[in-house]
This record gives sequence, C-alpha cells and structure tokens, in this order.
Amino acid sequence: MNYNFDQPINRNQTNSYKWDFVKRGGDKVYWDETDPTRHDKPVLPMWVADMDFPSPQPVVDAIASQAQMGIYGYAYPSPAYYESVVNWMQRRHGWTIRNDWICFTPGVVPGLHLLIAAYVKPGEKVLIQPPVYYPFYIIMDSTDTITVTNPLIYENGRYSMDFEDLEKKCANPDLKAAILCNPHNPVGRVWSREELQRFGDICLKHDVLVISDEIHGDLIFKGHNFTPFATLGPEFSDRSITCTAASKTFNLAGLQTSNMVIPNDDLRETFQAMCDRSGVFTLNMFGILSLEAAYNHGEEWLDQLMVYIADNFRCLESFFKAHLPEFPVIKTEGTYLVWIDFRPLGLDKDALEDLMMNEARIYFDEGYIFGPEGEGFERINIACPRSILVEALERIKAAVETVKR
Repeated sequence: MNYNFDQPINRNQTNSYKWDFVKRGGDKVYWDETDPTRHDKPVLPMWVADMDFPSPQPVVDAIASQAQMGIYGYAYPSPAYYESVVNWMQRRHGWTIRNDWICFTPGVVPGLHLLIAAYVKPGEKVLIQPPVYYPFYIIMDSTDTITVTNPLIYENGRYSMDFEDLEKKCANPDLKAAILCNPHNPVGRVWSREELQRFGDICLKHDVLVISDEIHGDLIFKGHNFTPFATLGPEFSDRSITCTAASKTFNLAGLQTSNMVIPNDDLRETFQAMCDRSGVFTLNMFGILSLEAAYNHGEEWLDQLMVYIADNFRCLESFFKAHLPEFPVIKTEGTYLVWIDFRPLGLDKDALEDLMMNEARIYFDEGYIFGPEGEGFERINIACPRSILVEALERIKAAVETVKR
C-alpha cells in the first residue's frame, strides 16, 4: 500500500513528550502552563527523536486487535517474537543471530544503564565520542562511572573518528567499555566498515568492551551501507553487545521495547542477572505485538519512509544553500536527524537557544547538550510532514535576519 507522509496529525494533548511538554531548568513542564498556543506562532517541536507519522498499518491493526479483546494482563515474548528479530537482522543487514542471544529491555536507554551497571564498576571508565546522544552522559553519572571522551574530528563539513586519541584513551587500564553510536546521533555518520574495523581493533587490543548503540541502524540513506559492529568477525562479536530496537525505525518508542544482542555466553549471563536484580522481567504487551508486526510486515512502509525523509533532507539542504548559505548543513547519511552549524551567527549557547525558541518559535535539541563540542549547533528532527518542515525553515530564516539587522 501507499503511505501518505504529507498528512499533518494533531498530537497536542495526547501525552506526547515531544508536543505537550517542554524542559525548563531540568524539569518537564506541560505546555499549557506556558501558554504557547495563545502566541501568534505556536511552537513547532522538532526536538525529541520520534516521528510525526503513523506507524505501518499492520502495526496499527495488530495493536487494535489486541486492544479490542479488553484484557491487558502480563505478557512475555513468545518464540515468534525472537524469530521476527532474527529474521529481520538476517534479511535487512545480513547478520545471522540466534534466539538465545537476545535479551529484552524496556528501551535502549534503560538497557544501556543496565549494561554499564553490569560490566563497569563505580570509579571505572567508559568512553564516548562527542558530540553524542546526551543520555550517555547521564548513564555514567547514574552508575558512578567516569566518562572519558574521544571527540570526533570536524573538518570540511564532515565528522570522523580520532583514532590516535582513541588509542591513547583505550590504553588506560581503568577504561572498561566504549559506547559506539552507529549511525551516530546527532552528526548522522554511518560509520564505514573500515572505520568500525579500526575502532574495533583498538578496543580489542586493550580489552575494552564495545557497546554498540544501533537503534538507528535501519534508517540509512541511499548510497550508504550500514554495518552492524558484530558482523566484523567472531572476535568482535564475542567482545561486544549490540543495542537494537524497532522503536526509531517504525515510530514505536512509546511502547518501550528493545533488544540487546549478546553472543558471548558469560557476558549474556552477567547482563541477564543484572536485569533480574533490577526487576526487568517482561515487556509491554503492545510492544511485543508491534515489534513482531513491524519486523514481519513493515518493510514496505520503511522503504517509502526513507524516500520521504531523504526528500525532506534535500528540501532543507536546498533551502539553506539558497537562503542561509553561511550555515553548514552536515550531510546526513542515516537517521532522520540533521546537524546544522549556526556558529557563524556569533551567538553564545543561551542566545542561540533564545533565538530559536522565542523568535523562531521552534523547539530544537540544542547542540550544547550533546557535549561542549556541539555548542553553536542545532539538532533538527525532519521526520515530519513537509509542510511543517517548510514552515520551520521560513521561521529560521526570519529569525536569523533579525540578528543580521
């Protein structure tokens, strides 16, 4: 069937984190308290990484059928659940995994908290590559582990890994794990097989466990190839954990269902024991159903989605070239997130945030929350109907003009 991604859907007053809430001083505030809809330009939320599109129809049908039953008791993944994950990874990525390698968690971020708690002791170190997904910092704080940064290199509008610095950091015996973000959020890199091989060789040499967050691994632009880290070879598979989910791919994040793929028996046993101690015993009933339906019947929707997202990116890129050429748009290779360099404005982080929220009336994820390397950048979620994207672009242009004047 053909899906219509142009149709706007009103998500206000649906308990949507993205549309109904704003962060102020670290607190989540319901938008009604700040009266944005009474303003002449209601805020456009383009921050939280979920999509403003309905999920595939087979997912909607599966959830509706279960909801009609009227019984919402405890649920547990059946063999069909595991088979759907196994078949998807083989079909979509050429990655052969086994049912018993899969450990479920209520979301990738909770899974990452459990992984670090399971494998890294308080006071030991974990490496990340900023500017990077900001919950990674929170994970280390909550587990009393120490964050070590291996900042990406930004040159000529493109990001790459700093392998010389990585080697130095991994040589520290207190460094026990590295979180790899592939595809990278927010800079949109889909790491090449050669880059992943070099990263893996360094980590393997120094016995650093690789935790590969691959939640955006299905959202790849044409011309780029996604490589699951564990497919590099058995030695890498044996010393890594892969975090996967259907949530970003099929807009199912609110159903809080994800899978940690852990081929190594000892690592898997350690992680499962941590889950048991933490009370992670089952999953959301609708999360189980939606994952099965999405992986088994959602591929047509995904292929159409990525064509639409790519067109949205071209729309944004063309607009900036025509009207805002001084601000580099980082070439997105995967995800539906775009990373834009607004440093030529010469504003500090607070002034830039104020310009976008209060002048443009757009709610972005500010670059500085991804680490100091992101200051002056904005992360823009383009998984929305094109009419919303075009409105946002016009607002950015008008806001920037007020600074130039």
